[in-house]
Amino acid sequence: MSLRTTVGRFAAAAVTVAGLSLSLLMTAQPALADAGFRNWIASFRSVAMQHGVSGAVYDRAFRNITDIDHEVLQKARHQPEFKAPVWDYFDNRVHEESIATGRAMARKWKPWLDRIEKRYGVDRNILLAIWSMESNYGEILKRDDVMRNVVRSLATLGYADKKRAKFARTQLIAALKILQTGDIDESHLQGSWAGAMGHTQFIPTSYQAYAVDMDGNGKRDIWNSVPDALATAANLLHRNGWQSGRTWGYEVVLPPGRKFPAGTLPISQWEAIGVKRANGKPFTNGSDRAELKVPDGREGPAFLVIKNFSVLKRYNNADRYALAVGLLADEIGGYGGLVRDWNRPFTKLSFEEKQELQKRLAQRGLYDGKFDGKIGSGSKAAIMTFQAQMGMRQDGYPSLEVLKGLRQN
Repeated sequence: MSLRTTVGRFAAAAVTVAGLSLSLLMTAQPALADAGFRNWIASFRSVAMQHGVSGAVYDRAFRNITDIDHEVLQKARHQPEFKAPVWDYFDNRVHEESIATGRAMARKWKPWLDRIEKRYGVDRNILLAIWSMESNYGEILKRDDVMRNVVRSLATLGYADKKRAKFARTQLIAALKILQTGDIDESHLQGSWAGAMGHTQFIPTSYQAYAVDMDGNGKRDIWNSVPDALATAANLLHRNGWQSGRTWGYEVVLPPGRKFPAGTLPISQWEAIGVKRANGKPFTNGSDRAELKVPDGREGPAFLVIKNFSVLKRYNNADRYALAVGLLADEIGGYGGLVRDWNRPFTKLSFEEKQELQKRLAQRGLYDGKFDGKIGSGSKAAIMTFQAQMGMRQDGYPSLEVLKGLRQN
């Protein structure tokens, strides 16, 4: 007789007995799920071995894995579907702290950056910007609330997430092969909930394709070796067609009152249409083919992007990502920021002011996150609560008006 049937038969029994039965039912469900997961692990062993993973490596990797990672499933099933406003995306990635830290890292790692740049021809500032975007210069790797066992995460997705199962199983086999090479051991094979690993956040198959032992210690260690991680990113860009000594694109000013062609044109033709560099300088090479990007509409900053912009999208196939890397790299390199800022419906705060905003919200008991100056969902919810308390419009924007209200109250 099943536990579920037993609970139904004795529903009219004493409250304490019913409570005990329901408690047993609740604990039985995850136990059954974990049994299913362990059966899946046992059956997937032959699949991994067919793809070249040794049984010993497989058994060692799964030695202490007996249950699914429920937080991985939660993150997978609750990925935000909304698209952040363009100013929000860039404000959280290209700011005073990411620029200053990038310049400090450029000084700290200069000898290695010299070697990497010479070997692969990729601008060091681009590599530093990618490092910032992917792991906040390695700071994310120190966070236990973010880093997870890659084998367990991918096995969880491969077993329980139908949407990502095929991808996760492919990545799991690749991760097991990484263990088999000896580049890292299973206790240090850490990554994001979806399996992205190391300072520059490579998924296992990309690691297999591009990982580099830059420091010469016999291991391709993107988790602990900054030279290996940056060289691996450089190798990816180099092998996908990065043009050495060339930029990613230019901020431009558009002539008013006319339409523009889609696709790419030589920069000389864009100039003939009336497109000019926003900083007043000439274009470097008029024969470069370029495409116009206006991520914030014609009232925001506009860009002509060239070949290296599309190469950056091989790292992450999104215009916003490639543009953020390019803009941050320019700032780290001292080439200046945007001439025309993003369209914001509020007065912008500095990075330090956003940290102050978070601290003041925390003092009111409205915010319990990090004072990192990055305005995510937790900060926005706290701002909206404060705005409601003050009778302000509840938009969640990190505005100067909100900060002034917090200071006054």
